[in-house]
Amino acid sequence: MKNNHALAYFLEDLWSKGFKLSDEDVRFIYFGKNSTNAAQWKAIIAVKVTLKFQHKFDPSFFISVLEHIAKPEVKTKGEAYRSLEKRGFYSKRPLHK
Repeated sequence: MKNNHALAYFLEDLWSKGFKLSDEDVRFIYFGKNSTNAAQWKAIIAVKVTLKFQHKFDPSFFISVLEHIAKPEVKTKGEAYRSLEKRGFYSKRPLHK
C-alpha cells in the first residue's frame, strides 16, 4: 500500500466490509486531516477509534481524537494509542463483555 494513498485505501476497505461512510463523512475526514496537518496514519487511527467508541462516524468525536494525536510529539502509532488511552479515548480491552 502506498503511503500517500493509505487513507483512501482504508476508507475503501471499510466500504468493502459493509461500513458505508457518506460522501460528507469522507470529505470531513479529509478536511480534518488537512486542517490538523495530520499524517494519514493518524487520520486512520482517529477514524478507527471514532467507529469503535461511537459505533458510527461522529465528526466532532473524530476531530477531537485527531487533534489530540496530530500533535508533533506523537511520532508513532504506539505513542498515539498510549496517549489516547491516557485520555480515555482508547482501550485495548473490548468495550463489551
